[in-house]
Amino acid sequence: PASAAHLNRTLAGVFDEDSIYRIDHYLGKELVQNMLVLRFANTIFEPLWNRDYIDHVQVTASETVAVEGRGSYYDSPAGGAMRDMVQSHLLQVLSVVAMEPPVSMDAADIRTEKIKVFKALRVPKAADVPNIAVRGQYAAGTINGKPVAAYRESEGVADDSQTDTYAAMQFNVDTWRWGGVPFFLRSGKAMAEKKTEIVIYFKPTPHCLFLDKTQDMKPNQIVINIQPDEGIRIRFEGKVPGSGLKTKEVVMDFDYVDQWKIDPPDGYATLLNEAMKGDQTLFKHRDEIESAWDAVQPVLDYWKDHPQSDLPNYAAGTWGPSAADLMMQRDGRYWRNNK
Repeated sequence: PASAAHLNRTLAGVFDEDSIYRIDHYLGKELVQNMLVLRFANTIFEPLWNRDYIDHVQVTASETVAVEGRGSYYDSPAGGAMRDMVQSHLLQVLSVVAMEPPVSMDAADIRTEKIKVFKALRVPKAADVPNIAVRGQYAAGTINGKPVAAYRESEGVADDSQTDTYAAMQFNVDTWRWGGVPFFLRSGKAMAEKKTEIVIYFKPTPHCLFLDKTQDMKPNQIVINIQPDEGIRIRFEGKVPGSGLKTKEVVMDFDYVDQWKIDPPDGYATLLNEAMKGDQTLFKHRDEIESAWDAVQPVLDYWKDHPQSDLPNYAAGTWGPSAADLMMQRDGRYWRNNK
C-alpha cells in the first residue's frame, strides 16, 4: 500500500487525476462491461442482486500455461498470483459485480460507485488469514497430454521459493447490500483449464419440495464467461421429461459470438480507444488501487512471515491445492469445477 500511495502522489504532482488513465485490460473485456448492462438494464436481475437472494460469488481466472520463461520475474517481490491477478484484475471484476447503481453512465458516477466498493472491502487481521486465503505452487504434472516441470525447476526460480503460482481468497464487502455474502476469488497457473468466469450462486429455496425427487439439486447460478466461450449462462432446475416428477439442472445460454456473429474485441484495443476519446469509465481511480492493496497486504505480509513447508502443493494440470477446496467446504460451498 505504501508504494502504491507513493506512486499516486508522484503522479498527482505532475498530472491531474482526470488526465491519468490506469489500464487494467480486464476492464476492457466485453463480458465485464456487459455486467453493467445485465444488472442495470434488466429488472429480472437487479432486484435479486443482494444478500437476501445471493449466497456467494465466485470469480475464477485459471490458466493452463506455466511461467513460460518468466520465472525470474515471477519469483521476484513483484510476482505471484495474489499480486499479479487477485489484487488487480479480479478485484476490479468484483467491484463491477458489487457496485451500487450509478446515477448515470458518466465515468465519474460509475467510478464513484466502484470506489465505494473498494473502500468497503474488509481488511483482514493476521489471525484471519489462514481461514480466508490459500497459497499454492504447482509441482510437476501433465497439461493437455504434455509433461510440465515443477515451478521450482523453472529458470530463475529459487529451490525453496515461496511464490504463489495460485492464490485464493475470501473477500467481504461490508455494505448493506452485501453483508454476509462472501466473494471468493482465485487465480492460478498450470491449472486444468483456461477460463475466466464470474459465478453468482443463489440461495436455496426456503423449503425444498423436490428433495426426494433428485440426486443432486444444485443452486441456481448465473455464470458469466469472460473468456473463452464468452457469454452468460443461467442454470436452474427443470423437470426431466417422462412420467414422474424428477428434476435436473438445465441451462439458458447467451453465446456472445453466436448472438452477435463477431469475436469480442481485444481488451487493450478497447481501452486505448477509450483513452483517446478521453473517457475514463474503464480506468482505475487512485482510491481503488490503494484500497485494493489495503485488503490484500495483510495476506502477503502473513505469507512472508509464515513460510509453508508443503510447497509445492498441487500438480500441474489440476485445479489447485486441496486447501482451497477445504476453505470452501467449511461452509458447505464448492468451487464450480468441483460441484
